[in-house]
Amino acid sequence: MLDPDITFLNHGSFGACAKPVYENLLEWQKKMEEEPVKFFEDIFFPTLEERGIRTIIHLGDVVDRRKFINWKTVYQMREMFFDQCYGRYINLHLIVGNHDTYFRNTNLVNSLDGLRLEDNHQFHVYTESTEIEIDGTKLFIQPWICDENKEQSLKAIEETTAQVLFGHLEVKGFEMHAGQYSQSGIDASIFKKFDMAFSGHFHHKSDNGNIYYLGNQYQITWSDYKDTKGFHIFDTETREIEFILNPFEMFHKIYYDDEKMTLESIQNEDYSVYKGCYIKIVIVNKKNPFWFDTLMDKLYAVDVADISVVENFDQDLDIEDDMINEAEDTLTILSKYVNSLNIDNKKELDNLLISLYNESLTLETV
Repeated sequence: MLDPDITFLNHGSFGACAKPVYENLLEWQKKMEEEPVKFFEDIFFPTLEERGIRTIIHLGDVVDRRKFINWKTVYQMREMFFDQCYGRYINLHLIVGNHDTYFRNTNLVNSLDGLRLEDNHQFHVYTESTEIEIDGTKLFIQPWICDENKEQSLKAIEETTAQVLFGHLEVKGFEMHAGQYSQSGIDASIFKKFDMAFSGHFHHKSDNGNIYYLGNQYQITWSDYKDTKGFHIFDTETREIEFILNPFEMFHKIYYDDEKMTLESIQNEDYSVYKGCYIKIVIVNKKNPFWFDTLMDKLYAVDVADISVVENFDQDLDIEDDMINEAEDTLTILSKYVNSLNIDNKKELDNLLISLYNESLTLETV
């Protein structure tokens, strides 16, 4: 007989997903994770070992999807990053970014707290403005500024005596991606009090001599194509920053012109560099289908992640990278459309469309 004071639950299946969809998601995820693995194993941690570095400051957006995270991703993060930090006795400081938070208007619910990283005494998670000291240098930590913490954050920024800031900031006027500038955000003048202000958030590496957007350490979307990636080492004594290049590239463009190549050159090319990469083939001239098929076969043979073909047979057209860059083309079209509208709030609409487009670039393909 069942106890009337006990409630029974079975098979909650939170986050249930159709098997074919889930398998497709895992396959794409596996391909996307190959780049970070190479970076951490071959570049990042070997450099830290060589230099004897025992402190890492992560400037936010540890995870990509603000609404969910699957357990395979959790396992991968622990294996390739968190466990490596723990095993090397590294003090890891994690600043909550906007992708780490579930809600847009508060940092209260976030993936870093959900992963219980602070159960490890070497790991420190920051959800609000904080002053810390590393090697005798006072540092100001500023996580993502949202509606809930904006007043408190601006007050803390004004009152701190720290001369160096690390944060996840959206500052007006800086490049989000190469060639695309933020039209919204906090005014840069607020951070003039700091000798140096280092920020995550925007993927493109840039600075104005005071505020430094360090960019992401590896390529994630086509918007990162040919954009310099890597990480930085900060000397707390001299306050010099050193950039360490990540030589691995995930996105490549091949300009196909069979008037300027031979079948032998196509067959003898080393395509192994494209393994696991995303390839965009831009057609300038394609008069020999067999040669083109040979190129495609060679690429698929080295297990590329994906191939897309841009057909263009107009020989008089001067094909520049920015003309076929998906991010730039789409955003330019959107901005031109907004500018053509007879409305008062063009700037707000333009910023909204840019924000939605940039977020769409990180959506999983299923």
